Amino acid sequence: MIAPTAPTPPSFQRAKWSIAALFCFLGFQYGTWVSRLPALKTRLDLGAGEVGLLLMACGAGAAASFPLVAVLMRRLGSRLLSLVSAAALIAVLAALSAVPDYPLALLAVCADGVAVGCLNVAMNAQGAALESAHGRTAMSQLHATFSGGLLAAALLASGVTTLTASVPAHFAVAGTLLLLLLGGARPGLLTHREPEPSAADGPKRRGRRALPSGTTLLMGCAMAFGTITEGAMNDWSTLYLKDVVKASATVAPLGIAVVSVMMLLARAWADRWRTRWGDGRVVRAGSAVAAVGLALALLAGGVVPTLLGFACVGLGAAAVTPCVYVAAAGRGADALALVAAMGTVGLLAGPALIGFVAGVANLTVGMATVAASALIVTATAFRIPWRARTPEPVG
Repeated sequence: MIAPTAPTPPSFQRAKWSIAALFCFLGFQYGTWVSRLPALKTRLDLGAGEVGLLLMACGAGAAASFPLVAVLMRRLGSRLLSLVSAAALIAVLAALSAVPDYPLALLAVCADGVAVGCLNVAMNAQGAALESAHGRTAMSQLHATFSGGLLAAALLASGVTTLTASVPAHFAVAGTLLLLLLGGARPGLLTHREPEPSAADGPKRRGRRALPSGTTLLMGCAMAFGTITEGAMNDWSTLYLKDVVKASATVAPLGIAVVSVMMLLARAWADRWRTRWGDGRVVRAGSAVAAVGLALALLAGGVVPTLLGFACVGLGAAAVTPCVYVAAAGRGADALALVAAMGTVGLLAGPALIGFVAGVANLTVGMATVAASALIVTATAFRIPWRARTPEPVG
C-alpha cells in the first residue's frame, strides 16, 4: 500500500500573492462600506454623532476581539481563520446593504470589527510565517496591498455611483469581487497553526489569565504610537494646512495625498531595507525621520515645508507596523492578538487625542503630539528584540 504524499507547500511567490490578496481584501472591504457612509446616513436618517458612533463600534469590535482571536488562532490556525473571517466580512457587507434601522446597523458594524480583528491577526501571522519559512522579507509589501485595496474600493465606489445610487447594487458588485479575491487566495495560503501551550511551558504560560510580558507590552506600545502617528495624519493634515498654514482649498487635501503616496512607495521598498539593515534599524531610523521631519515642518511653517514634513511622516512610519507585527508573531498568537488590539486602540484614540490637545492649546501643539508619538516609537524600538536580519536571496 502506497502512503499518501504530503501536499507540496506553495512557493514563496505563490504564497506571497495569496497572502497579499488577503491584505487587499481587507482594505477593499473596509473602503467599500466606509465610502457609502453618506448613503447609509441618509437612508437611516442619522446625525453626525450617530455616524461617529457607528465608526467607533467597528473599532471597538476589533479592539475587543483579541481574546477570541488568540483562542481561534490555536484551534483553527491562521489559514482557516483567514478564510472564515473573510467570509464573515462578505456577509457583513450584505447585511449593511439591507439593515432597516440604526441598532441593527450598529450590530452589523460591530460584527465587522470583530471579523476585521480576526482577519488582521490571521493574515499578519501568515505573512510572518512566510518570512520565517523562506528566510525572506515580504511584510511591508503585503501592507502596501492593503492601501491598494482601499484605493480600488474608492475607485469602484466612484464608478458605481455614477451609474446608480443603489447601495445593495454596489455592495453586490463588491461582494462578488471579494469572493473572487478570496477564491484566488485560498490555494496558496500557508498551513500555519499556533501550538497549544504545553505543561513544559509552566503554569504562567498555561494560565488563561497570564499577564503579557514586558516585551509584548513594549511591542504593543510601539504599535499603538505608530498607529497614532498614521491615523492622526489622515484625520488632521488637511485641517492643519487649511487653518494654520492657510493653504488654499485646492492645496489643503494634498496633505493626505502626500502621506498616503509616500507610505505606499516606502512600503513597496521597505522589505529591501529590512533585508539590508534589519527591522530594528529600519523602525528606529524611520520613526526618527517622521518625528524630526514633522517637528521641523511645524517650526518652519509654510505650505512647502509642511508638505515635506508630512512626506517624512509617510516615509518614516511606513515600515513600523509591518516590522512590529513580525516581531509580535514570533512570540505567539496571544502576543500578536494583544499587539494588534493595541494598534487598533491607537488608531481610534489618536485623532481624538490630537483634537483634545488642539482644543486645550492649538492645532500646532496637537500636531507636535504626533511628532512626540513617533519619538516614543523610536525609544521603544531600542528595547524590542527584533527578528534577525535575513540574508539577501541568491539568484
